[in-house]
Amino acid sequence: MRIFPRGLSLVSILLVVSAASVGQQSIPVAQLTLRRAVELALRNSRDLQLAKLRATYADQTASVDRAQFRPNLFTGSGAEYSSGFPLAPGGGVPALFQLDFRQSIYNPLARGQLRADEIRAREVNASLDSVRDAVMVRTASAFFELANVRHSLELLRKEREDAQKISDLIRERVGAGYELPIEQTKADLSAARIEQRIAHQEGRQDALESQLRDDLGLQPDQPIEVIAEDLPQAAERPVNEIVAQALQASAEVRQAEAEQLAKEEILKGTRASRWPSVDLVGNYSVLSNTNNFSTFFLKFQRNNVNAGVQVTIPIFAGRTNAAISLAQSDANMAAVEARNKRSQVELQVRSQAHMVRELELGRDVARLDLKLAQENLQVLQAQYNQGRATLQELERAHLDENEKWLVFLDADLQRQESELALLQATGQVSRILQ
Repeated sequence: MRIFPRGLSLVSILLVVSAASVGQQSIPVAQLTLRRAVELALRNSRDLQLAKLRATYADQTASVDRAQFRPNLFTGSGAEYSSGFPLAPGGGVPALFQLDFRQSIYNPLARGQLRADEIRAREVNASLDSVRDAVMVRTASAFFELANVRHSLELLRKEREDAQKISDLIRERVGAGYELPIEQTKADLSAARIEQRIAHQEGRQDALESQLRDDLGLQPDQPIEVIAEDLPQAAERPVNEIVAQALQASAEVRQAEAEQLAKEEILKGTRASRWPSVDLVGNYSVLSNTNNFSTFFLKFQRNNVNAGVQVTIPIFAGRTNAAISLAQSDANMAAVEARNKRSQVELQVRSQAHMVRELELGRDVARLDLKLAQENLQVLQAQYNQGRATLQELERAHLDENEKWLVFLDADLQRQESELALLQATGQVSRILQ
């Protein structure tokens, strides 16, 4: 009979046993469909969070520029030593308290910079959809590849069994003198290659699982079950229509064109800086009688208010012409870059659209090749049952079928990844995956 220590109640014992049993429970398996994986990725994406922070930063940058055209009040006080005619630092009169007001009314250079930053902020906010699409594409690509890798591993492990059977048969035939030793070496080489492919796929599986756990916010080492499914098919459209849609949806094109507009606004502001700038100014101060200030003037008034408009007229500003030339060059470069980006996107999308079609046909070829290998296996199985085919021929047919399966899986994965890239380029990812 087991005696519990004194002071240890039954409730405490049950709590300890319960905690131990909970600690021994395994981490639940994460069952993932394609849409569930995309949903979790969007919810936990650090890239999307960073993009939102960048959008906020761009908005605040424009707000800082805008503040110059809003009322600005400043106040302050201090103490100083004065000897002779009393002057404050900067040439003003000594004041116990001072309140300054300033607001830009017309400042073309600052206005141009403000408009440029507003254009950039709008584009950064609009690019959130592009970041969201990139997150979905990366998640879907990892999802499809993990399903492909796991299916390939099943086939490779079955192929390893078939290769072992062939190796054993050849070893017996070599021992009996029916085969040359070189045949055994060939069989061993085939088995070694299969092991190498299995090791590669296992490493790839581990990397994909780690990537999905990190992107989806799963627990470390949490098992993942992928419910395999195909990518929903999009309706076929002419290439010119796809290109037009891609140019409209391209974040790179929009960014280049937005930067072009921003540089043009800066150029306009720089050119207009030849004209006067206008500011509302004012101040209120309580003067100090420091160093007998009242003795220098017939009338000393402690409270003083000044308000008006300050107009700054540039007569000769050597920097202005140079700044205009610089802004013009910057705007010209931005215009060329925007045109180049449109051309690049158009060429890439055309190539991608043709590649999707080519890979779809390649998948059909691999599917028919697999079907032929399966039918050939059925024929050999019937011949083997009738005694008209050897076990070695049958096992080689099994190996050939496995190889055709692997080729088909690779062709299907390439087709899926190519379609994802085209959907991302045309801005159709969210419609298909959400």
